[in-house]
Amino acid sequence: MKIVIQDCPDGEEEEIIIRCRNMDEQMLRTIYALKAGREKITVQKEDKILQVLPEHVFYFESVDNRVFVYMEKEVYETRMKLYELEELLMNTSFFRASKSVIINLSNVRNFTPSLGGRFEACMKNGERLVISRQYVPDLKRRLGLKR
Repeated sequence: MKIVIQDCPDGEEEEIIIRCRNMDEQMLRTIYALKAGREKITVQKEDKILQVLPEHVFYFESVDNRVFVYMEKEVYETRMKLYELEELLMNTSFFRASKSVIINLSNVRNFTPSLGGRFEACMKNGERLVISRQYVPDLKRRLGLKR
C-alpha cells in the first residue's frame, strides 16, 4: 500500500482520498477510525466543559439516565446517550460490553473468563469491567478467537 501525504494550502479543505481494489473489513475499520479519530466528544465536570478525543476514553457507562466518560484518571459526564456514542464510534476500537457500558478495547490490558460465561476486562489504569455473557461472542469475534 502506498501512502501519499501532501501539505494543504491555507483556506483549502483537508481531504483524504482512498483508492482500493476491494473494500474489505480492514479498510472499512481504517476509514471509520480516521473519521471517529477526528470527532471530539463534549464532556463536562462541575462548571468545566471540554472536548476529548475518543482515543483517550477508557469507557462509557450509563447510570440513572446519565452517561459518564471514564478517562485514565478523570471522570466526566456527557449529554450524549449510550446508543449515540455506539453509533458514532461504530467500527472503531469501541465495544459494547453490556447494556450500560461501552469499552475502548485499545485501553484494555487483558481479558479473563469469569463466572456464568462472562468475561472481565482489566483496563490499563487497573479498573476491572464485566463483559456480559450476551456480548462475549462478539468480543471473541473482535479478538479473532472465533469466526
